[in-house]
Amino acid sequence: MAAPVLRWGSGARRWVFARVDGGSCHRRGAPTGSTSNRIRGQSSVAQQPLHTAQKPRKGEHKWAAVVGLEIHAQISSNSKLFSGSQVRFSAPPNSLVSFFDASLPGTLPVLNRRCVEAAVMTGLALNCHINKKSLFDRKHYFYADLPAGYQITQQRLPIAVNGSLIYGICAGKKQSQVIPKTVRIKQIQLEQDSGKSLHDDLRSQTLIDLNRAGVGLLEVVLEPDMSCGEEAATAVRELQLILQALGTSQANMAEFSLDSLMSPQPNINIRPTTLQRHQTLNEIMALNSSVFLRKKTLCLSRTVLKGQLRVDANISVHHPGEPLGVRTEVKNLNSIRFLAKAIDYEIQRQISELENGGEILNETRSFHHKLGCTMSMRDKEGKQDYRFMPEPNLPPLVLYDATSLPADADPQQVINIDQIRETLPELPSVTREKLVQQYGMLLEHSFTLLNEVGLLEFFQNVIKETRAEPKRVTSWVLNTFLGYLKQQNLAVSESPVTPSALAELLDLLDSRTISSSAAKQVFEELWKREGKTPRQIVSEKQLELMQDQGVLEQLCHSVMEAHPQVVTISGRGEGQSQPQDMPKSLAIAPCGSTEALPKNGWPSFINNSLIVIFLVKVMDVKKGNPRAVNKLIGLVRKATQSRADPVMIKELLEKKLSL
Repeated sequence: MAAPVLRWGSGARRWVFARVDGGSCHRRGAPTGSTSNRIRGQSSVAQQPLHTAQKPRKGEHKWAAVVGLEIHAQISSNSKLFSGSQVRFSAPPNSLVSFFDASLPGTLPVLNRRCVEAAVMTGLALNCHINKKSLFDRKHYFYADLPAGYQITQQRLPIAVNGSLIYGICAGKKQSQVIPKTVRIKQIQLEQDSGKSLHDDLRSQTLIDLNRAGVGLLEVVLEPDMSCGEEAATAVRELQLILQALGTSQANMAEFSLDSLMSPQPNINIRPTTLQRHQTLNEIMALNSSVFLRKKTLCLSRTVLKGQLRVDANISVHHPGEPLGVRTEVKNLNSIRFLAKAIDYEIQRQISELENGGEILNETRSFHHKLGCTMSMRDKEGKQDYRFMPEPNLPPLVLYDATSLPADADPQQVINIDQIRETLPELPSVTREKLVQQYGMLLEHSFTLLNEVGLLEFFQNVIKETRAEPKRVTSWVLNTFLGYLKQQNLAVSESPVTPSALAELLDLLDSRTISSSAAKQVFEELWKREGKTPRQIVSEKQLELMQDQGVLEQLCHSVMEAHPQVVTISGRGEGQSQPQDMPKSLAIAPCGSTEALPKNGWPSFINNSLIVIFLVKVMDVKKGNPRAVNKLIGLVRKATQSRADPVMIKELLEKKLSL
């Protein structure tokens, strides 16, 4: 046994008797080691708070953060991992529970083939080594929603190890540069999910729903290769896209059912709280709800209505070149936005604590989404607390490949790794490459299309129905369409503008029926959900581009006659006089008058236009000054309320000026 040492615990202002080997006479005084410590090549002692960190002078040292993730994804399967019970969301409480799920004596587990295939497929997609032999273990802990008192998992020899996940971080002034990053994957393992606990604080009781107990989970353990919330959130989003592409998990971060809560059987009602920015209805109901059960208020004291993807973040800080710091674990993060916020807050909290002479405890914390901070839950358990042991009721899981598959093997009784490899679908990284090559878009645009749920499908549907160039479609989808969605906190599926409507609008723009500014007006009208088509809106508001070349030539000629003088175009109502110094060739007659009109008359819509003043130097134009040409173009467009085609105007001006 290692020699004991005394350590000053600044948080409680007392001495704590501790041992260097990780044991302690006081639970909070000496946290145990962890797997993540050894991942980074450091001994478990390096993470122990054997002494209080001295307060450094601010600015003397920089801090480095280390972030590792444990991601639990619910497997898409019809039945549970070790029983034949059906997996269905929003079912009545305790209606999908088998004898094994309830842990009745004499029941034995039967492994679900679909769950094993999903684990192998996920491992192959993440560049993992698939172990042909893997083992199951029991992880003991006691909680009301775990009837057996243990969870069947794979701690010793998981099904897949040593993989990698490549993701991209947008950088640069305009986030226009994608920096590829790689995070190592330590292992992928199969395990059971637990049930749900609903804590009734008013009556001091807990209600248990075992429908989720025994549902198959994929636990993906990422090495601590990340350093901030943005990296972690981006990596999780990339993993989410991969799982959804594979079909191994729906990977929704939060899930809630109005039907199950409003069904008459349990007599439950819902009262949602104030909506927050970028939160879906599922997240709101899962995180901010009060449930009234049997006309008694049942407050959710912890998040129990989780989705199909949950993340635990392990976070520590240290000075570069020094051993890793003590890590804390933030549990059950079920939103990518909350994941990034929780990690960034915890990093700053640890730095502030150490700079002020405190210490970091090896503990489990939760993220309070309303306050935007992490809160202590309990001491962090170590491996000895879980008392891992081999699962006696399950033999080793043996997989085969093309070389090791027995000739007389029954295909229904074995799993062929190579056969699963051949059925892998297109992964997000390949989809992005195709988008760049096929449509000539920037790489960062392909990331945006895939990262926003449903946006890629919307984009592809627009491409199918329009004659516009892909670059124009990309610009409208990512800038205008996505901008409106974010401004009003809407998902793509909630958009009032359909792909067909946007395609029709882009066709009008591509055929030069309307200008770009008119197209934006039409889009605004489409967003109002009035049921009108783009062509109807253009016709009602008279937004078509002017096609009469003769009228445009007269406008250009009149503007050029101003020479270097101040050009004033004024349309005034009846009874108002024209400025005395206005050249008659440019004066616009009041409504109903023919005074000073050009030969064929001005178009009716120019009457009552605003006064526009431009200083135009035609000498600059003849010298090829592009600014002067743009001023002339702008003058003509103002006079026509932007209905004049700028391309046609430019051609006419250049022709007259012989540029």
